[in-house]
Amino acid sequence: MNRYITLILISFLLLAGCREQPKTITGTDFYQTELFRDVQLAAIYKDSKTFVDMVPDRSHEELILLYNEEKEKPDFDLKAFVDAHFSDPFVSGQNIVTDTTKNMYEHISSMWGKLTRGPDTPMEFSSRIALPYKYVVPGGRFREIYYWDSYFTIEGLMVDDQEALAKSMVDNFSFLIDSLGFIPNGTRNYYLTRSQPPFYALMVDAVTRNTKGLFPDYYPVILKEYNFWMAGMYEIKNPFSAKKYVVQLEEGEFLNRYWDSGTTPRPEAYKEDSHLASDLPSKSEKEKLYTQLRSGAASGWDFSSRWYTKEGEFGTTKTADLLAVDLNCLLYFMEISIAKGYALDDDGENEALFLSKANERKAAIQELFWNEEESYFYDYNFSQKDFGRTATLAGAFPLFFELATAEQARGVRDKLMSDFLKDGGLVTTLENSGQQWDAPNGWAPLQYIAVEGLLNYGYIDEAKTIIKRWLALNERVYEDTGKMMEKYNVEDISLPSGGGEYETQDGFGWTNGVALSFKALLDEMDQGE
Repeated sequence: MNRYITLILISFLLLAGCREQPKTITGTDFYQTELFRDVQLAAIYKDSKTFVDMVPDRSHEELILLYNEEKEKPDFDLKAFVDAHFSDPFVSGQNIVTDTTKNMYEHISSMWGKLTRGPDTPMEFSSRIALPYKYVVPGGRFREIYYWDSYFTIEGLMVDDQEALAKSMVDNFSFLIDSLGFIPNGTRNYYLTRSQPPFYALMVDAVTRNTKGLFPDYYPVILKEYNFWMAGMYEIKNPFSAKKYVVQLEEGEFLNRYWDSGTTPRPEAYKEDSHLASDLPSKSEKEKLYTQLRSGAASGWDFSSRWYTKEGEFGTTKTADLLAVDLNCLLYFMEISIAKGYALDDDGENEALFLSKANERKAAIQELFWNEEESYFYDYNFSQKDFGRTATLAGAFPLFFELATAEQARGVRDKLMSDFLKDGGLVTTLENSGQQWDAPNGWAPLQYIAVEGLLNYGYIDEAKTIIKRWLALNERVYEDTGKMMEKYNVEDISLPSGGGEYETQDGFGWTNGVALSFKALLDEMDQGE
């Protein structure tokens, strides 16, 4: 019995953070306090993310007590209070200094060091999740590692002979899966309610491409992440019902949606979410909207008319009602990767099990997501049992994973080249809503997915056209600004990109990675002619 008492005491100490006096207001609890709400709604900072990234000078519990005393004084100034008790220890060294003697590709190679962070030292009261290995941040306001951004960064690192740094990034994600059970949106505690498009298996594929013997070390971690995405499937009782990230179809198959477990405004966008929900009459309606907005952030497409149920109405965002075509393609690759791992372990039974899961998902992608009338892959609204409202570049994902039939690939090719292709590359959607994941903006990761998808089906000329237009736009903006951007205006290449909750950021991890990958790919194709 003494042994069990000892284990209980150890567990208690761990949960208490090994402190003698456990805090009643810690970590994410702070985001539900009056102080946090007051600061965010007062818009002391232009960007809502600024405050959640700052570090207080004392415990959250002590801060709340102090705030409750100070705010009653007649000369109380909220900004002065924040300035006195919060600081940003990571703000130095963030500005990108341009060296105009370098061309764009030399500049990108020189940027890896400027964008590299870690290993991290844990900092008390900080929202940052400390990582044990080096990693590359996107840039600008994004000073922590982000999930799906990192795959495209890794591909660029591999092209640029930075294999060790690429592997350390993957090892950080392995650490997150092992310690948290999943990879959060980014390494901040306010992202712990959601993940992002699950590119971990693709990252593993990238860093083990030239060292096949490493793959067996990673596939158990892929399996652990897969179990996170499929959690709740056995709790679903009825067709077209959902639990967490999983939706059951009519014949008992399971597909996936983007979802977030939170029901409050996102801490990093508190005033924006609160404002959007302000006209809703009830708490429950507000909570439903917050979950939908959070789910949109989980998709990485925050935000886009892709999630609207009514054109032009941001408040009709229904991300969690959609089976997302890109997400299900990523889960397919995860299943294939797990089957590969079991094959290497000579576990034929589990290999067959996951190949069966992958084949079932492939059939569903070819049938459920294929809009015959439009000859294009759409998201599927399982609550309405109909296609998503609009076509987006997510429809290129089945080609990237070679899930489309030859006829389907031809239809996607035709729509990409006739509707999505603009002077600067591929536009994200065909609607100009003012959101950043819509027209007129183009994003590096989606250019990469579409190009690789077209090449998988032999559409070399089309892929080259997209690459050349995208790189030409990148190069022009670099010549004008000396910077690589988070996103670009591909419709009017004389104008900057825009839209969304924050200004266009520079740096920029995934743009750098895709530019290097495209340059190497173009050189390879030119040599092959």
